[in-house]
Formats: sequence, structure tokens, C-alpha cells
Amino acid sequence: MKKLMVIFMLLSNLALSAQENVLEKILKNGNETITNVYKNYDKYEIQIIYTKIDRDQNNNPTFNKYKFNVDPKFYYYPASTVKFPAAVLALEKLNELNIAGLTKDTPFKTDSLFEGQVGITRNEKAENGLPSIAQCIKEILLVSDNEAYNRLYEFLGQKTLNEKLHKKGYKDVRLNHRLSVALSEEQNRNTNPFVFYNGDQIIYEQPAQRNSEDYSFDLENQIKGKGYLDWNDNLVNEPFDFSKKNYISLENLHDILTAVMFPYAVEEKSRFNLTKSDYDFLYKYMSMKPKESKYPSYDYNDSYVKFFMFGDSKEEMPDYIRIYNKVGTAYGFLIDNAYIADFENNIEFLLSAVIHVNENQIYNDGIYEYDSVGYPFLSELGKAVYDYELKRERKVKPDLSRFLIDYNN
Repeated sequence: MKKLMVIFMLLSNLALSAQENVLEKILKNGNETITNVYKNYDKYEIQIIYTKIDRDQNNNPTFNKYKFNVDPKFYYYPASTVKFPAAVLALEKLNELNIAGLTKDTPFKTDSLFEGQVGITRNEKAENGLPSIAQCIKEILLVSDNEAYNRLYEFLGQKTLNEKLHKKGYKDVRLNHRLSVALSEEQNRNTNPFVFYNGDQIIYEQPAQRNSEDYSFDLENQIKGKGYLDWNDNLVNEPFDFSKKNYISLENLHDILTAVMFPYAVEEKSRFNLTKSDYDFLYKYMSMKPKESKYPSYDYNDSYVKFFMFGDSKEEMPDYIRIYNKVGTAYGFLIDNAYIADFENNIEFLLSAVIHVNENQIYNDGIYEYDSVGYPFLSELGKAVYDYELKRERKVKPDLSRFLIDYNN
């Protein structure tokens, strides 16, 4: 029995080693843009997760996940990638409230009860000029709007936002604050009251909320650099403290995306309580190009929030490739978390990566190597994995029709 156990463990380790080597091989055999970063992976603090997807005769997916330098206890700033789980949870909350007349399109207004809060009654980017959960999610997925995220943060409340994810098994999560507003840790515990309405009729009222829980946990690398600019643009010559900043591990991000794209292929507790209409809505705006949107209307290039494959170019993306993703950019960190589908060649894969580019080690000064190192690396990484997928043999070609979308409606 012991001999069999040893053989099994050896075979398991060999299999794991082979899995790990797939991504490493792609990195080692990459072009100069990739290998320059790969050879200096500690400097750039890169973490990468690639999931290979194979389908059976019934189109059911199986996943092989490959990782490079992934460590859930090594801090990176997730920036706008936190908006994706907030969008998903906002739709789930509407379903669980289950109130007649309350949908993602129901207009809302917010009040301001605590210091630093703002009340919202209008959104001129919406077709009807009114805020709604749907409008917030569109703006988040199309152009990564910070104010739209802040409304979802307030709708969910800090406690729900964190603990819903924890209960689903996404434990490496600490979402403490709104984005791009100068609020203290205590101020971010408070979230605004909401009123959802239809004309003169109040559909749902949500009181102001305050969260007293603490979501701090031990992470390496939370004190970074040698200086930073404060909110008044004054240089402070001491390391920047990220210990109260948002955090979600790259693997949690990757797994949340997997659960959204393939809800019935993950364990039940990790799924979100969404309808088919919710998934259709998410898939549409995750993969839509900014210029394809009418309300809101944008004139950004196709790759504005698509870092993999196209992030270093302003050229038009081919229509047969769609990227269902959410990116993040802040403090020298670039992150993309994506499901990529090629409808012409019938290939699909999941890819998540983070890179940190801050040569002068000063935060908030706006001097980061995004254009010279970050965007080119993520773009070439996406292309390298895509090329590998294009060449590898599949026993069964995937039916990707579930993700085909009419962007004109």
C-alpha cells in the first residue's frame, strides 16, 4: 500500500510539474519583451495564471490551471479589478432582495449623511439621465469608471461586499475603500442611504450603513517604495503603506471570473446567484468595445481596457476575437483578468496577470513605466498564450455560441 502511495505521489508531482512547465515554457520561449520581464520577475513582481480549457462531447469544460510566481500572501494593489466582483454582487443582491419592480434598470438616488459623502440624483451619461445599477455596471466594464464603482460599493455596503465573497470561498479579499476620493478609513466604513423609485413610487429604501468589522490580514510587501505624494501633492520621503488599501489575490480574481463565465463548472458554493439575463448583460459589457456603446457613448480606442494582446496598440481589434475582462491600473500596477475567445478559430482560455512598474519607487507621482514595460508585456503575454492555444490540438472543438453577442441591441 505504501509503495502504491509513493508511486501515486510521484506521478502527481510529475503531472503538476508538467502543468507548471506549460506556462513557464511560454514565458521562456517568448520574445524579448516577455523574457526581459520574465528574467526580472522579482523586480516586476509579476504573477500569472493561465487556465487551459478543454471541452467534452457535450461541450462541458474541464480546466487545467497553470501558475507562475503566484502568492496570495504577497501584496499587490488590485486597482480597478475590484470593480468586477462588486458588479457581480450588485446583481446578486437585486435578485436576493426579490422586490417587485426592483431591477438593475430601476433609477436610484443617494443621500449624504456622513462627512465626505456625496448624494447622487442624476447621471447624464444614461439615456434617461438617471442613475441605475445597470448604468453603473456598464460604465465600469466599458471604461472602468471610478464613480460608478463607488455607487456599487455604497449599495452593497462594505460588510456585504467583503463577507459575501468570503462565504463563497474567496478568502483573500479586503475591500476597504471607494476609489479616487480622499476619505479616511473610518469614513469608508459608512455608506450612503439609497432610494430606488419609479416616478413618484418608492420601490425600495436602503438606510445608511456602517461596518465595524476589520478585514486586515497578514500580507508581505504592504510597505513599499521610498516615498509618495500625498493628496496635496507634497512629497513624503518614507515608504507608502498599503496595509489599509484594497486587496484581492490574483487567484481569487481568476476564480471569480471562472465562476461567472462557467457557473455550472465550479462548485455550487462558489457560484453567484444570477439569472441568464444577468450573465448575458455581463458578457455583453465585459466584451464590448467602447465605441460600440450608445449610452454611455465613448470615443476611446478598442483596447482602452483590453491589456492582453492589444494593450500596446490603438489599432482596431478584430471582431472575431472578444475579450471578457476587467483591468486595473494604479500605483504602477497593471492587472488584466480575462476570458479570451476566438470565434473564427474556436479557441478559448482564461488569463490573469499583474506587473508592477515603478522604477523611481515614488508613489502617486504619475511616473510609471506603463508604456515602456507594462502594456507591452501584458500585450505580448496575451499574444504568446493565444499563439500556444492556436497551435495546440483539441480532441473536441468548443461550441462558443453561448458567448456570441449582438452588440447592436
